[in-house]
Amino acid sequence: MNAEQAPAAAAEMPSGDRRRPIVIVGGGFGGLYTALALAEHPQHPPVLLIEPRERFLFLPLLYELLSEELRRWEIAPRYDALLAGTGVAWLRDRVSAIDAQEQVVTTGAGRRLPFARLVVATGACEETFGVPGAEEHCLGFRSLEDVDRLQEVLEGLRRSGRPLQRLAVVGAGPTGVELACKLADLAAGTAVVELIEQGPLALPRSPAFNREQAVLALQRRDVRLRTGTRVTRVEADRLLLAPTDAAGTAAAEPLPVNATVWTAGLGFRPPAITPPPEREGRGRLVCEPDLRLRGSPSVFVAGDLAATGEAPPAPTAQVAFQQAPVLAANLLASLAAEPLDPFQPVDRGEMLSLGRGEAAITALGITMAGPAAYQLRRVAYLSRLPGRSFRWRVALGWLSELLR
Repeated sequence: MNAEQAPAAAAEMPSGDRRRPIVIVGGGFGGLYTALALAEHPQHPPVLLIEPRERFLFLPLLYELLSEELRRWEIAPRYDALLAGTGVAWLRDRVSAIDAQEQVVTTGAGRRLPFARLVVATGACEETFGVPGAEEHCLGFRSLEDVDRLQEVLEGLRRSGRPLQRLAVVGAGPTGVELACKLADLAAGTAVVELIEQGPLALPRSPAFNREQAVLALQRRDVRLRTGTRVTRVEADRLLLAPTDAAGTAAAEPLPVNATVWTAGLGFRPPAITPPPEREGRGRLVCEPDLRLRGSPSVFVAGDLAATGEAPPAPTAQVAFQQAPVLAANLLASLAAEPLDPFQPVDRGEMLSLGRGEAAITALGITMAGPAAYQLRRVAYLSRLPGRSFRWRVALGWLSELLR
């Protein structure tokens, strides 16, 4: 948005909100897609996205970046390129505090920025549940830096060629299962992959077909799935394991490892908010059905952080995709003192990457697995990449590869 457009848009706001932008804190799925949805509304008010990273990361395709089936630019476009010509401004900074009453955010660089409406969309992070040594010694799998570190680990294992090398993945939810399959393919026999789950089975919340296909994929790759097993301690070169029903650490079994990746849970650490908001058991922010933060009508929540209803939807990219257009409309309706719509998530199924060139899909009436499912999964995610011009660039790149 240029200087001439901003006052005209602000003039349509209530007098107390004039010249104040809609500020979006966090540029993940919830934040970025809400900003892009706002940009599609004609004469939208000023929109400011605050995000410290240089690049957006399309997390569902991070596995393909690890295996080099996709290139970095295809899943991690720069924010300045994505937002060029949209009328959305980007500030590369981190919000440290939010005053919901004064309607001001404070950034790490010391800026104090007023807002007309605020969207908190800072996403999730790994949760290690206080397991000793987990934060110090475990790798994560939520960033480009995590991919770089894992690729270095894999290269080191290939160069070493020592016997009995092990990679451990803690947590057999979707991230853990997908990652274990990719690591087994990439290790190519140079290391055993151990997948550790404290529950009785892998993928407990997945459709039965996807769970069955995932177990078969793990078996084909000789991934050692240990269910009913909890990690009691993480050290640089070993894990201590115990049966889930065992008390204390008396029954701990040492498992030598070359590296451990932690995917066992998500934590939620939004910036400090005044007054302190209500939070549900996992730490997510409790929202009204229309995604307003409970008790703070000028503040909305998007993506993983938003907990609506008695049974909040899972913190997934799929939910954030669906929230964005509803939230954008509600932000504008709120500024115009019009009624807001409730957000009602729709379960669109699940798509799992199961190693190089394989996937399993139970979604939109489709149940399939194998190479065809892998290609369909890529096409489905292509349609969800942010920004039309970026989608076209990626589509042309994929098409050129197919025609080679």
